[in-house]
Amino acid sequence: MPKHSLGLCHGNFMNFSFLIISLIFIFLSSSLLLTNNDFFCSSTLSADPHTVSEAEMNHEPSEKRKRTSPRSQPFRFDTQLKHVVFAIAASSTQWQQRKHYIKQWWRPRSTRAVVWLDKPVRNSRNEALPAIRISRDTKRLHYSNPSGKRSALSLSRIVSETVRLKWRDVRWIVMGDDDTVFILENLVNLLAKYDHTQYYYIGSNSESHAKNIRFSYQMAYGGGGFAISYPLAIELEKMQDRCLQRYSALYGSDDRVQACLAEIGVPLTREPGFHQYDVYGNLLGLLAAHPVTPLISLHNLDFVEPIFPGMSRSQAIQRLFQSVAVDASSVLQQSICYDRERQWTISVSWGYVVQIIRGLISARELEMPSRTFLNWHKRADYMGYAFNTRPVAKEPCQTPFIFYLKSVRYDKSKRRTISVYVRQRARYPRCRWKMSSPLTIDTIIVLKKQDPLRWQKSPRKDCCRILPSKRKTVMYLSVDKCHDDLVLSV
Repeated sequence: MPKHSLGLCHGNFMNFSFLIISLIFIFLSSSLLLTNNDFFCSSTLSADPHTVSEAEMNHEPSEKRKRTSPRSQPFRFDTQLKHVVFAIAASSTQWQQRKHYIKQWWRPRSTRAVVWLDKPVRNSRNEALPAIRISRDTKRLHYSNPSGKRSALSLSRIVSETVRLKWRDVRWIVMGDDDTVFILENLVNLLAKYDHTQYYYIGSNSESHAKNIRFSYQMAYGGGGFAISYPLAIELEKMQDRCLQRYSALYGSDDRVQACLAEIGVPLTREPGFHQYDVYGNLLGLLAAHPVTPLISLHNLDFVEPIFPGMSRSQAIQRLFQSVAVDASSVLQQSICYDRERQWTISVSWGYVVQIIRGLISARELEMPSRTFLNWHKRADYMGYAFNTRPVAKEPCQTPFIFYLKSVRYDKSKRRTISVYVRQRARYPRCRWKMSSPLTIDTIIVLKKQDPLRWQKSPRKDCCRILPSKRKTVMYLSVDKCHDDLVLSV
């Protein structure tokens, strides 16, 4: 056969093969397209939820979908006082002087707490105090800080030792000192904001910038108190003794706890209502300008003057707790108003003190604490605080006239609280300004509605307004939620 005949046959064969392959490809593609189109049309026509279940639409068995579906309702963090256990660090040498602080806030029938001491102490049989435990020996743990005390090891293990007591239905362990005073309602409401099944370490820093630099701004101070969610407390208990061996050079107990929590990877969640109060002197400036957050704790009260003059420290705390019993969520919350006719500025720290100052002072200035107190490091100046402060007024005419709480009660018929404040009997400097003197006012009566849900809303100061009074020596104030359009301008 000639060569060109062979080439022609070969070409015809290749063309025929290509034609066959093309037909097969078209047939298969058409089948696949029809199959997908049938599925698409079926899904579209059946998309009515009344005819096809969600599981069928997602091509998963209904049982599997049921297991993996999200919660039908949001999770509720309904923490109550019964879910909290207090672990109190105490010293046997100071127990008799400090146990009265615990009596101020502890409720025998509704509060779970345990006091951890270094040595046994004697108590009266009928004293309303928590159970007392003795901390375990820590001789096997190394401590190498030359300026600290070895007792810091025992104190740092209090949370772990409390876990080993195996309390039931615990969500939070709250650490505090024997001179820490807690506001229970506010503490429980604060913890209820957080998911107790997660790892949380909640507290606050010191008022001293130098102490925060020395120990860490990531550390919560045990005197002011801090809260650890129970799952995190369990995790801490598992590893703490090994962890403590790695930090033998640290000074105290709080920094050891923070170091171990850092190894677990949990940071500090700051809540400014926990107060360490590393200061001396008069707390008036701090308490009268409390931040817009619930008051959770007070500490170091033995190192400052009684918060109400003319009383013992214990009596002064009892007076404050009268306000706590009536409206805990509003205690120390500041509100500001102006008497423009008499050119006065009025600052209310509800349940504690009212101040009248000559002249119109901006809210920005008033929300900064006046330095009636001294730094923990006595050589430190005003820059030694971990927050903004303002100096005590040097102008005699702007010396605040101070009215301390005398009594507080709840009026059921009018559904409001009535708190009475009486002017402090003190010598006030002579003023040459030609304006009315606050010395004409002897008593201030504050009317206020309760708002137990205030901290479930965005934080905002209350507002006050001056009410008419038939007596020149008595001022009436109304404290309530601020209106949307209200601006505190001077």
